[in-house]
Amino acid sequence: MQRLGISIYPEKAPHEETLAYLERAAAAGATRVFSCLLSVEAGREQVRRDFSEINARAHELGFEVVLDCNPRVFSELGVSYQDLSFFREIGADGIRLDMGFTGSEESLMTFNPEGLLVEVNMSNNTHYIDTIMDYCPDPTHLIGCHNFYPHGYSGLGLDYFNRCTEHFRRYGLRTAAFATSQAPDTFANWPVTDGLPTLEMHRHLPLYVQVEHFISMGTIDDVIISNCYPTDEELAQVAALPWNLVSFSVELVEGLPEVERSIILDELHFNRGDVSENFLRSTQSRVKYKGHEFALFHAPETIRRGDVVIESSEYGHYAGELQIALSDMRNSGKSNVVGHIPEVEHFLLDEVRPWQKFRFHEAW
Repeated sequence: MQRLGISIYPEKAPHEETLAYLERAAAAGATRVFSCLLSVEAGREQVRRDFSEINARAHELGFEVVLDCNPRVFSELGVSYQDLSFFREIGADGIRLDMGFTGSEESLMTFNPEGLLVEVNMSNNTHYIDTIMDYCPDPTHLIGCHNFYPHGYSGLGLDYFNRCTEHFRRYGLRTAAFATSQAPDTFANWPVTDGLPTLEMHRHLPLYVQVEHFISMGTIDDVIISNCYPTDEELAQVAALPWNLVSFSVELVEGLPEVERSIILDELHFNRGDVSENFLRSTQSRVKYKGHEFALFHAPETIRRGDVVIESSEYGHYAGELQIALSDMRNSGKSNVVGHIPEVEHFLLDEVRPWQKFRFHEAW
């Protein structure tokens, strides 16, 4: 099951702010924390004091805590890949290696007696994970996470992202990637504020749309909000999404009959296996409501990409079938346009596979 995560940067904000954010995020259903040691300049004992309190509170709220580090951080904190006990002492459940070792060390670390997860960088299309697997790690303690990219236009392209992710998926490893809040004046570990996504195409999209995209792809287990702090509205929108299937926003037409409204908002839909190039087809509503009179009430001449259609009874046995238009097409005069998916979500339509399930929610 996919999970929501957040990022915190204890050295960049007062502890009271960080603790309050943990409370807000937990209320929104977040269960994972990404916490960064890469930019921490304090010594070992200061890190122990700063991180222990926050991580303890995170655990009380039900979070899993993974600390981002690399071999340089190991050296500065006096930590060895053969002894990771310091990270457990400060309340970590795992460590993320932003830069790794040779593969052998990562494999050995997965057998650490503290039971820490070892998370490795997914954003390189190399045989790095294959090398680690060649050294026979404990796969129950090995996970992966993509990078985030503060500089505009520096994020991953979708095809490259998919190739990198597939390296990890074929071993059955848990995966993670970052989405970025669009709140003003956000911050993270680096002084760049162009957004903080993994995918470049996400940089300026609403947060909930980024999350919907990851859900629709089905290849990323943990979606982590990378920057601080998302707004209450953003958290509420993400919390309202079903995390086990894609959910489209829909702007409903005025005066929508009760049955059509229920078909859109209450039913579980799935795309037929014999897919059409022109629309997604959800046909179970025509079975459930067989015999119901679907009056013709809103049949514009042209059906536009993103329009949600429910066929009228003038279409015979198609009456009650729900469709989402993938392209512009001429209306036969028998099809009711009952709503529209906002343009910002149109690219998600191309992600829906044969038999894939989806729902609708009213647009925010």
